[in-house]
Amino acid sequence: MMSEGSSFLKGMILGGIFCLVMSFFVTFNSGTQSDAHEHLHHHLKPVSKDELQKLSQDQKADYALMVRVYCLIMVTPKLLVHWAVANDTWSKHCDKPVFYTSESSKALEAIDLQEQDEWARLRKAIKHAYGNAGDLRWFFVARPTTFAIIENLKYLVLDKDPSQPFYIGHTEKSGELEYVEYDSGIVLSYEAMRRLVEIFKDEDKCPERGRALWKMPEEKQLATCLKYSAVFAENGEDAQGKGLFNKKSVSSLISDSMSQNPSDVVEACCSDMAITFAGMSQSQIQVLMYGVYRLRPYGHDFHDSLTFLPPKDSDND
Repeated sequence: MMSEGSSFLKGMILGGIFCLVMSFFVTFNSGTQSDAHEHLHHHLKPVSKDELQKLSQDQKADYALMVRVYCLIMVTPKLLVHWAVANDTWSKHCDKPVFYTSESSKALEAIDLQEQDEWARLRKAIKHAYGNAGDLRWFFVARPTTFAIIENLKYLVLDKDPSQPFYIGHTEKSGELEYVEYDSGIVLSYEAMRRLVEIFKDEDKCPERGRALWKMPEEKQLATCLKYSAVFAENGEDAQGKGLFNKKSVSSLISDSMSQNPSDVVEACCSDMAITFAGMSQSQIQVLMYGVYRLRPYGHDFHDSLTFLPPKDSDND
Protein backbone atom coordinates (compact mmCIF):
# COMPACT_ATOMS: atom_id res chain seq x y z
CA MET A 1 0.00 0.00 0.00
CA MET A 2 1.25 3.45 -0.88
CA SER A 3 2.31 5.50 2.14
CA GLU A 4 0.72 8.90 2.85
CA GLY A 5 4.09 10.60 2.35
CA SER A 6 4.54 8.95 -1.05
CA SER A 7 0.99 9.90 -2.08
CA PHE A 8 1.59 13.50 -1.06
CA LEU A 9 4.87 13.64 -3.01
CA LYS A 10 3.28 12.22 -6.17
CA GLY A 11 0.39 14.63 -5.81
CA MET A 12 2.82 17.53 -5.61
CA ILE A 13 4.62 16.33 -8.75
CA LEU A 14 1.38 15.87 -10.72
CA GLY A 15 0.15 19.26 -9.56
CA GLY A 16 3.38 20.88 -10.66
CA ILE A 17 3.14 19.25 -14.10
CA PHE A 18 -0.46 20.42 -14.45
CA CYS A 19 0.52 24.02 -13.58
CA LEU A 20 3.39 23.88 -16.04
CA VAL A 21 1.12 22.72 -18.86
CA MET A 22 -1.49 25.37 -18.06
CA SER A 23 1.21 28.06 -17.91
CA PHE A 24 2.51 26.93 -21.31
CA PHE A 25 -1.02 27.03 -22.72
CA VAL A 26 -1.68 30.53 -21.42
CA THR A 27 1.68 31.85 -22.65
CA PHE A 28 1.35 30.70 -26.24
CA ASN A 29 -2.37 31.10 -26.73
CA SER A 30 -2.60 34.57 -25.24
CA GLY A 31 -4.37 37.20 -27.27
CA THR A 32 -6.64 34.75 -29.09
CA GLN A 33 -9.43 37.32 -28.94
CA SER A 34 -7.33 39.49 -31.25
CA ASP A 35 -6.85 36.70 -33.83
CA ALA A 36 -10.19 37.58 -35.39
CA HIS A 37 -8.78 40.93 -36.57
CA GLU A 38 -7.68 40.83 -40.19
CA HIS A 39 -3.97 41.41 -40.64
CA LEU A 40 -3.27 42.97 -44.01
CA HIS A 41 0.43 43.79 -44.06
CA HIS A 42 2.43 40.94 -42.56
CA HIS A 43 5.30 41.36 -45.04
CA LEU A 44 6.14 45.05 -44.95
CA LYS A 45 8.09 46.63 -47.83
CA PRO A 46 9.20 50.22 -48.55
CA VAL A 47 7.68 52.46 -51.20
CA SER A 48 8.94 51.56 -54.68
CA LYS A 49 11.35 53.77 -56.60
CA ASP A 50 8.74 54.21 -59.34
CA GLU A 51 6.22 55.54 -56.83
CA LEU A 52 8.81 57.94 -55.44
CA GLN A 53 9.59 59.29 -58.90
CA LYS A 54 5.95 60.32 -59.27
CA LEU A 55 6.25 62.72 -56.35
CA SER A 56 7.18 66.36 -56.81
CA GLN A 57 10.34 67.72 -55.20
CA ASP A 58 8.23 69.55 -52.61
CA GLN A 59 6.36 66.35 -51.75
CA LYS A 60 9.63 64.45 -51.37
CA ALA A 61 11.02 67.14 -49.10
CA ASP A 62 7.86 67.06 -46.97
CA TYR A 63 8.04 63.27 -46.67
CA ALA A 64 11.69 63.39 -45.63
CA LEU A 65 10.96 65.93 -42.90
CA MET A 66 7.87 64.14 -41.57
CA VAL A 67 9.57 60.82 -40.80
CA ARG A 68 11.45 61.33 -37.53
CA VAL A 69 12.58 58.63 -35.15
CA TYR A 70 12.85 58.38 -31.36
CA CYS A 71 15.46 55.73 -30.47
CA LEU A 72 15.16 53.81 -27.19
CA ILE A 73 18.53 52.19 -26.54
CA MET A 74 18.43 49.77 -23.62
CA VAL A 75 21.75 49.61 -21.75
CA THR A 76 23.30 48.36 -18.51
CA PRO A 77 26.61 49.22 -16.82
CA LYS A 78 27.86 45.74 -17.80
CA LEU A 79 27.69 46.86 -21.44
CA LEU A 80 29.46 50.15 -20.82
CA VAL A 81 31.84 49.83 -23.80
CA HIS A 82 29.00 49.00 -26.21
CA TRP A 83 26.98 51.81 -24.65
CA ALA A 84 29.80 54.28 -25.34
CA VAL A 85 30.24 53.08 -28.92
CA ALA A 86 26.51 53.27 -29.69
CA ASN A 87 26.46 56.76 -28.19
CA ASP A 88 29.31 57.83 -30.47
CA THR A 89 28.16 56.17 -33.70
CA TRP A 90 24.78 55.24 -35.20
CA SER A 91 22.58 56.69 -32.44
CA LYS A 92 23.57 60.20 -33.59
CA HIS A 93 21.43 59.62 -36.67
CA CYS A 94 18.28 59.24 -34.56
CA ASP A 95 16.19 62.39 -34.29
CA LYS A 96 16.06 61.79 -30.54
CA PRO A 97 18.39 59.11 -29.12
CA VAL A 98 17.68 58.24 -25.49
CA PHE A 99 19.59 55.66 -23.48
CA TYR A 100 17.71 53.80 -20.75
CA THR A 101 19.71 52.03 -18.07
CA SER A 102 19.13 49.67 -15.15
CA GLU A 103 21.28 51.87 -12.95
CA SER A 104 23.11 55.16 -13.36
CA SER A 105 26.64 55.53 -14.66
CA LYS A 106 28.87 58.56 -14.11
CA ALA A 107 30.56 57.98 -17.45
CA LEU A 108 27.56 58.35 -19.78
CA GLU A 109 24.23 60.12 -19.76
CA ALA A 110 21.07 58.02 -19.59
CA ILE A 111 17.62 57.75 -18.02
CA ASP A 112 18.09 55.70 -14.85
CA LEU A 113 14.99 53.52 -14.53
CA GLN A 114 16.26 51.87 -11.33
CA GLU A 115 14.94 48.50 -12.47
CA GLN A 116 16.86 45.24 -12.85
CA ASP A 117 14.08 43.16 -14.42
CA GLU A 118 14.41 43.52 -18.20
CA TRP A 119 10.70 43.37 -19.03
CA ALA A 120 9.74 45.85 -16.30
CA ARG A 121 12.57 48.13 -17.47
CA LEU A 122 11.42 47.97 -21.09
CA ARG A 123 7.87 48.85 -20.03
CA LYS A 124 9.13 51.88 -18.11
CA ALA A 125 11.25 52.98 -21.09
CA ILE A 126 8.28 52.69 -23.48
CA LYS A 127 6.05 54.73 -21.17
CA HIS A 128 8.76 57.39 -20.78
CA ALA A 129 9.38 57.59 -24.54
CA TYR A 130 5.67 57.83 -25.33
CA GLY A 131 5.24 60.64 -22.84
CA ASN A 132 8.29 62.57 -24.07
CA ALA A 133 8.13 62.04 -27.83
CA GLY A 134 6.82 65.49 -28.70
CA ASP A 135 5.98 65.43 -32.42
CA LEU A 136 8.03 62.29 -33.15
CA ARG A 137 5.82 59.48 -34.43
CA TRP A 138 8.17 56.52 -34.96
CA PHE A 139 10.06 54.61 -32.28
CA PHE A 140 13.02 52.25 -32.55
CA VAL A 141 13.93 49.96 -29.64
CA ALA A 142 17.43 48.47 -29.70
CA ARG A 143 20.24 47.01 -27.66
CA PRO A 144 23.71 48.65 -27.77
CA THR A 145 25.07 45.52 -29.51
CA THR A 146 22.88 46.35 -32.53
CA PHE A 147 24.03 48.55 -35.42
CA ALA A 148 21.26 50.52 -37.12
CA ILE A 149 21.08 52.54 -40.31
CA ILE A 150 18.34 54.99 -39.36
CA GLU A 151 18.00 56.48 -42.86
CA ASN A 152 17.02 53.05 -44.21
CA LEU A 153 14.49 52.69 -41.40
CA LYS A 154 12.98 56.04 -42.39
CA TYR A 155 12.79 54.87 -46.00
CA LEU A 156 10.93 51.71 -44.94
CA VAL A 157 8.22 53.64 -43.08
CA LEU A 158 8.19 56.63 -45.43
CA ASP A 159 4.68 55.99 -46.80
CA LYS A 160 3.33 54.34 -43.64
CA ASP A 161 0.85 56.17 -41.42
CA PRO A 162 2.05 56.25 -37.78
CA SER A 163 -1.55 56.73 -36.65
CA GLN A 164 -1.97 53.06 -37.67
CA PRO A 165 -0.54 50.29 -35.42
CA PHE A 166 2.80 49.12 -36.82
CA TYR A 167 5.14 46.66 -35.07
CA ILE A 168 8.06 45.90 -37.40
CA GLY A 169 11.35 44.00 -37.43
CA HIS A 170 12.62 40.44 -37.89
CA THR A 171 9.66 38.20 -37.10
CA GLU A 172 9.89 34.83 -35.38
CA LYS A 173 7.22 32.35 -34.29
CA SER A 174 6.85 30.53 -30.97
CA GLY A 175 3.78 28.32 -30.84
CA GLU A 176 0.91 30.56 -31.95
CA LEU A 177 2.74 33.73 -31.02
CA GLU A 178 4.49 35.77 -33.72
CA TYR A 179 6.92 38.31 -32.34
CA VAL A 180 9.67 40.69 -33.45
CA GLU A 181 13.14 39.55 -32.43
CA TYR A 182 14.65 42.06 -29.97
CA ASP A 183 18.35 41.83 -30.89
CA SER A 184 17.69 42.99 -34.46
CA GLY A 185 15.65 45.99 -33.30
CA ILE A 186 11.94 46.75 -32.93
CA VAL A 187 10.07 49.53 -34.76
CA LEU A 188 6.79 50.83 -33.34
CA SER A 189 4.45 53.49 -34.65
CA TYR A 190 2.87 56.08 -32.39
CA GLU A 191 -0.44 54.22 -32.43
CA ALA A 192 1.23 50.95 -31.44
CA MET A 193 2.93 52.76 -28.56
CA ARG A 194 -0.37 54.32 -27.50
CA ARG A 195 -2.05 50.92 -27.39
CA LEU A 196 0.89 49.46 -25.49
CA VAL A 197 0.78 52.12 -22.81
CA GLU A 198 -2.95 51.52 -22.48
CA ILE A 199 -2.68 47.70 -22.22
CA PHE A 200 0.09 48.09 -19.61
CA LYS A 201 -2.69 49.18 -17.25
CA ASP A 202 -4.35 45.76 -17.55
CA GLU A 203 -2.40 43.42 -15.26
CA ASP A 204 -4.49 40.42 -16.33
CA LYS A 205 -3.61 40.71 -20.01
CA CYS A 206 -0.21 42.37 -19.71
CA PRO A 207 1.37 41.78 -16.28
CA GLU A 208 4.51 43.63 -15.30
CA ARG A 209 5.79 40.53 -13.52
CA GLY A 210 5.20 37.35 -15.51
CA ARG A 211 3.03 34.60 -14.05
CA ALA A 212 4.54 31.68 -15.97
CA LEU A 213 6.65 29.12 -14.11
CA TRP A 214 9.58 30.05 -16.35
CA LYS A 215 10.72 33.56 -17.27
CA MET A 216 9.45 34.57 -20.70
CA PRO A 217 11.79 36.79 -22.78
CA GLU A 218 10.71 40.42 -22.94
CA GLU A 219 10.34 40.27 -26.74
CA LYS A 220 7.60 37.63 -26.32
CA GLN A 221 5.95 39.49 -23.47
CA LEU A 222 5.89 42.60 -25.65
CA ALA A 223 4.31 40.66 -28.54
CA THR A 224 1.70 39.15 -26.21
CA CYS A 225 0.65 42.57 -24.93
CA LEU A 226 0.53 43.95 -28.48
CA LYS A 227 -1.52 40.98 -29.65
CA TYR A 228 -4.12 41.74 -27.00
CA SER A 229 -4.16 45.26 -28.48
CA ALA A 230 -4.71 43.92 -32.02
CA VAL A 231 -1.18 44.85 -33.11
CA PHE A 232 0.69 42.13 -35.00
CA ALA A 233 4.31 41.55 -35.96
CA GLU A 234 5.45 42.73 -39.40
CA ASN A 235 8.53 41.36 -41.16
CA GLY A 236 10.50 44.23 -42.72
CA GLU A 237 11.64 43.32 -46.25
CA ASP A 238 13.05 44.98 -49.36
CA ALA A 239 11.48 44.84 -52.84
CA GLN A 240 13.09 41.43 -53.46
CA GLY A 241 11.78 39.99 -50.19
CA LYS A 242 15.13 40.06 -48.38
CA GLY A 243 14.99 40.77 -44.66
CA LEU A 244 15.98 44.26 -43.56
CA PHE A 245 16.44 43.46 -39.86
CA ASN A 246 19.29 41.01 -39.31
CA LYS A 247 19.67 39.00 -36.11
CA LYS A 248 23.33 38.27 -36.92
CA SER A 249 26.42 40.41 -37.43
CA VAL A 250 27.69 41.29 -40.92
CA SER A 251 30.67 38.94 -40.56
CA SER A 252 28.41 36.03 -39.54
CA LEU A 253 26.06 36.65 -42.45
CA ILE A 254 28.93 36.81 -44.95
CA SER A 255 30.46 33.67 -43.48
CA ASP A 256 27.13 31.85 -43.83
CA SER A 257 26.77 33.06 -47.38
CA MET A 258 30.30 31.95 -48.31
CA SER A 259 29.55 28.41 -47.20
CA GLN A 260 26.03 28.23 -48.62
CA ASN A 261 26.30 30.40 -51.76
CA PRO A 262 30.01 30.60 -52.71
CA SER A 263 29.23 31.69 -56.29
CA ASP A 264 27.24 34.76 -55.23
CA VAL A 265 28.30 35.68 -51.70
CA VAL A 266 27.23 39.33 -51.50
CA GLU A 267 23.90 38.99 -53.30
CA ALA A 268 22.92 36.01 -51.15
CA CYS A 269 24.05 37.65 -47.92
CA CYS A 270 22.14 40.82 -47.24
CA SER A 271 19.79 43.45 -48.57
CA ASP A 272 21.28 46.63 -50.04
CA MET A 273 18.79 48.51 -47.86
CA ALA A 274 19.47 46.60 -44.61
CA ILE A 275 18.42 48.44 -41.47
CA THR A 276 20.08 46.50 -38.65
CA PHE A 277 22.77 43.97 -37.81
CA ALA A 278 22.81 42.33 -34.38
CA GLY A 279 25.37 40.78 -32.05
CA MET A 280 28.08 43.26 -33.03
CA SER A 281 31.30 43.83 -31.12
CA GLN A 282 32.33 47.44 -30.46
CA SER A 283 35.06 47.26 -33.09
CA GLN A 284 32.64 45.80 -35.66
CA ILE A 285 30.24 48.68 -35.03
CA GLN A 286 33.02 51.22 -35.58
CA VAL A 287 34.17 49.52 -38.80
CA LEU A 288 30.59 49.33 -40.11
CA MET A 289 30.07 52.99 -39.24
CA TYR A 290 33.12 53.81 -41.39
CA GLY A 291 31.88 51.69 -44.29
CA VAL A 292 28.31 52.99 -44.24
CA TYR A 293 28.79 56.69 -43.53
CA ARG A 294 32.39 57.69 -44.25
CA LEU A 295 33.86 55.65 -47.10
CA ARG A 296 32.86 57.19 -50.44
CA PRO A 297 33.81 56.42 -54.05
CA TYR A 298 34.72 59.84 -55.47
CA GLY A 299 32.28 61.08 -58.10
CA HIS A 300 29.78 58.27 -57.63
CA ASP A 301 26.10 59.29 -57.44
CA PHE A 302 23.61 56.90 -55.83
CA HIS A 303 20.67 58.73 -57.51
CA ASP A 304 18.58 58.64 -54.35
CA SER A 305 15.27 60.46 -54.66
CA LEU A 306 15.23 61.58 -51.04
CA THR A 307 17.67 63.08 -48.59
CA PHE A 308 17.13 62.52 -44.87
CA LEU A 309 18.81 65.44 -43.16
CA PRO A 310 20.53 64.85 -39.81
CA PRO A 311 18.87 66.10 -36.61
CA LYS A 312 19.38 69.79 -35.86
CA ASP A 313 22.70 70.50 -34.08
CA SER A 314 23.76 66.88 -34.54
CA ASP A 315 27.45 66.08 -34.96
CA ASN A 316 26.76 62.83 -36.83
CA ASP A 317 28.79 61.61 -39.80
